[in-house]
Amino acid sequence: MKPKAYLLVFDGFADWEPAPAFCQVNKSGRFEVLTVGFSREQITSMGGIKIVPDLMIDQVNPEGTAFFVLPGGDMWQKKSRPEIHGLIHRLHDGNVLIGAICAATLEIARSGLTRGLRHTSNAKSYLKAMVSEYQDEDFYVDELAVTDQNVITASGLGSIEFAREVIQQLKIYSDADTTLWFDMFKHGVVPAGIV
Repeated sequence: MKPKAYLLVFDGFADWEPAPAFCQVNKSGRFEVLTVGFSREQITSMGGIKIVPDLMIDQVNPEGTAFFVLPGGDMWQKKSRPEIHGLIHRLHDGNVLIGAICAATLEIARSGLTRGLRHTSNAKSYLKAMVSEYQDEDFYVDELAVTDQNVITASGLGSIEFAREVIQQLKIYSDADTTLWFDMFKHGVVPAGIV
């Protein structure tokens, strides 16, 4: 049985942010890609794509899970989802790679998972303004994406950098091929010999 790679989906999630990463995860053939929702009701992404989640968040088990992603979306700025906190702590305790992009980094901070971990977001001031209990600014890194202790955080402007972190952490490509991929998708550098 393949290890599972989960994407949390909800009304208004920023569908483009995790797409470059999940494309490579899925293409590797090494993972079963599944969507997770707060219910099994159909949701509509920020881009208007309709999705029926494969399962609900209470059905996610750290055992057999390789990767779990919280994409950005306005929901995170409006309210916290405490049911996520227990899940991401169980996943983290089980050494599962966790990713959070853009506004989803707010929930990582609210859950306390940024304590002692290098992390990033849309800006340090964004985290401080949106999460009253945030006190981890000494660990904030001003980068588009950063990984520490199996937690990847990324700015909403860093979907390609986020994907590179995922590719590296899940060892989808060699270091050389990861650099090649990044140069292609970030900088438009087409390698010699590719038509």
